[in-house]
Order: sequence, then C-alpha cells, then structure tokens
Amino acid sequence: MGLKVLQISTVCQRGSVGRIVTDIYHTLEKNGHEGLIAYGRQSAPEGVQAFRFGSGADMGLHVLATFFRGEHGFASGRQTRRLIQKIRQWDPDVIHLHNIHGFVLQVELLFEYLKASGKPAVWTLHDCWPYTGHCAFYDFTGCKGWESGCQNCREYKNTYPYALFKNRTKRNYIRKREAFTGVPNLTLAVPSVWLQKELKRSFLRNYPVRVIPNGIDRKQFCPTDRGLRERLGYSGKFVLLGVANVWERRKGLSYLLQLAEKLPEDCRMVLVGLSKKQQKKLPGNVLGLGRTSSAEELAEYYTMADVFVNATLEDNFPTTNLEALACGTPVITFDTGGSPESLDESCARVVKKGDLEALLQAVLQEQKEPKTREACLKRAEQYEKEDRFQEYVELYHELAGRRG
Repeated sequence: MGLKVLQISTVCQRGSVGRIVTDIYHTLEKNGHEGLIAYGRQSAPEGVQAFRFGSGADMGLHVLATFFRGEHGFASGRQTRRLIQKIRQWDPDVIHLHNIHGFVLQVELLFEYLKASGKPAVWTLHDCWPYTGHCAFYDFTGCKGWESGCQNCREYKNTYPYALFKNRTKRNYIRKREAFTGVPNLTLAVPSVWLQKELKRSFLRNYPVRVIPNGIDRKQFCPTDRGLRERLGYSGKFVLLGVANVWERRKGLSYLLQLAEKLPEDCRMVLVGLSKKQQKKLPGNVLGLGRTSSAEELAEYYTMADVFVNATLEDNFPTTNLEALACGTPVITFDTGGSPESLDESCARVVKKGDLEALLQAVLQEQKEPKTREACLKRAEQYEKEDRFQEYVELYHELAGRRG
C-alpha cells in the first residue's frame, strides 16, 4: 500500500524550491505513492495534485504585517486554518514542510497542529529563517545574534523579509523557538553540510538532521547548443554567465559588475534574472536579461557560456551550480556557505569570499586553462534528481514505519 505525502510550500513550480517540490512529487508517483502539494501563491503545473490555500489579498495583508509590524510568519491566520482543515481531510501519512515563510502562513497555528496530531513530519530548510528572529540568511553580515536570541538586530530593514518600520526580531525569535521546538516525530533535512553545522548551534539542535543534497533534472539541464552564441554575436568571445532568481545584494551583483569592468576586451558577461531597473545600469560588456522560469532557455545560456560565475555572498546549496555543471559549464564561486560542496577541482574554482582580485584571476585562469565539459558532466551525475529525491521517499517510509 502506497504512502500519502503532503508537501507544504510557499510555491510549487517557480524558482529552485518550487522545482524541488514538484520533482519530489513526481518521484513519489514513480514509486507508487500519492502526493499532494499545498502551496500559498503563484500557480501549480498541470498534472500535479495541488491545493492552493493562499490568496493574493491575504498575501498583501501579510506583506503589510511584515513591513509595518515586523511580524513575518505570524499573519495569514485564516488561510492557515484552511490549510489545517485540508490536512485533516486528506489525512496524509507524512507531512513535508519546505519554505513556510513568504507571506502565506501563520506558523504558530501550523505547528500547534503538528504537535497535536503527532504525524511524522519532515522539514527541509532551504535557508536559515526557521531559527533566526528575522533573516533568511546572515552570512553576508557575519551576524551571530541568532545563537543567543537576536537581541539587537540592525539588519531587519535591509534583509529579507524586510521589516521596514518595526524591529520585532527578539520577540519573533522567542515566538519561533516556542512554536518550532517540541514537535514529536519531526526530522529536519538540509541540502548542505554547512547548514547541518549551523543547526547544531541553533534552538533546533535537538532534532535529528539528514543531509539530502538538492537534485536537478539532467534531461532538462543538459548541453543544449542551438546557436545562441552566434545569435548574440559572441563568436570568438569568452563568455561569463551569472544567474539568479532575484538579484538581491547577497547574490553578489556588485562584485560581478566590478568584475566586468576589469575583464579583457575579448570577454563578455551575461546576467539572467535582472529587474528592468538593474538592466539600465550595466556596463557595455554586460548583457542583462529578465527572469525566466524556462529550464530549456536556461540550459541554452548555461551551455553557451564558457564559465558560470556565482559571486553569492551567502547561500545554502545553490542549484545554479548544479545546473551549470549539468550543461557542461565549469563554475567559479566564492567560498560561501554550502556553495562549494557540489564542486571539486576538476570542474570548478573556489575563491575567498569577497576577494574581487581572486575572482578575476580565477576567470583569467579559466580562460587560459579551461576545465573540461566532460569533467563537469561527470560531477553532475551524482545530483540527478531521481537519485537525490529517492532519499526523501526512503525517509518517508522510515518515518511512517513502512518499507517498500
């Protein structure tokens, strides 16, 4: 008899987390199990059993609660009750949480239900928001306040989820700690060893933790040469690529633009995911493009590039590195969080975080002595999504007390 697994996420098809959620859903299907994705905003792909518990109007109210009261994750009570009603109705064997921040849930209500139901649960931490008083990442600023209670946060206006008018980080930390601890049958999953180590110093330290790296679809992300380089007029040029879902400051856009100014004449840079405002402020050797949710289009850009430069200043386990490798493109990255964990010397160069000169020298070295496409493709094999997400299916069985 198959398992029934409910996944809860802010989104279920866009961005890296959205793709991971739907990929796990399809892995469940292939194993003869039944899945349901409960999501808060945007839309669900065709052929997926999904339930949208959120609404645009409620998200707007949650945004206001975040901006004006500094209470991200503590609004949206009505739609959270709607979600809980659906959980009771569908009666899953295992509940799998992903990102539950993103202006869609009242987390105290959800965890109150998890504690009362006693259902086996998995919580994949795609960032650090669950154990801080405010921010999703803190490595950029070097903040360690979350280890002792987020007493004197100075970054609440500058880091997602941007509480513009009220500093409630200390109070939010206490509310999260009370809500998120003491859940029976909860297992945490993280994609990087880096985040596993961080958790050991957080108030979530008493939960069991599994490291399950992210996976990608290597049928979608694969060498895809359709003449894009020629269409862009980049024949004979050395092309650098940067990709982000949103180019916020932690993604290192400022470093890439400084790097562009130092590149030789025969180099060009392409940045995917820029806002229209960001596109207007680019040097002449940089091509700026908007965000795309098309894996096919991204694969063309990864394949066209000679090197993928990930100047991220804080990250968990970026799937963009995996996507580049799967398209045969070597990676240069800062030594940030879990970013280097998917890489080795055969396919990548890792430099000290924030060292612009080292970043430039790595690019010049790559231009002179390029890593091979074969080495990149070989490294990407271990991140095939079916293998990685099969680990979740095995974990579901373990937690539900079943085998198969």
